[in-house]
Amino acid sequence: MQKLFVKNDNSFICVNCGKEVPPLGYSSRNHCPFCLCSLHVDINPGDRASDCGGMLVPKQVLPDSKKGYIIIHKCIKCNALRRNKSAKDDDTSLLIKLTNPDNGWK
Repeated sequence: MQKLFVKNDNSFICVNCGKEVPPLGYSSRNHCPFCLCSLHVDINPGDRASDCGGMLVPKQVLPDSKKGYIIIHKCIKCNALRRNKSAKDDDTSLLIKLTNPDNGWK
């Protein structure tokens, strides 16, 4: 039976903005805290089992009373949608901007 969550908290260089992203420390790091972009590398969180590898761009952010912010990413290669919890060090102004459905990120 495959696990639905694999902790995978490594540092990386963001393919979108080029900044060095440190490990999160308390969970798996799955997106850049500076631009909120990610890579489509997981089927289940942290498993690195996806063959796509496309860039996931943030399309919208939904506030959640229990989980904080939920980032909706869309893959520019396969159009898959992914939901990810925001991290404590994410750019708050960008998160707030993306809560507006008319944010211009189409």
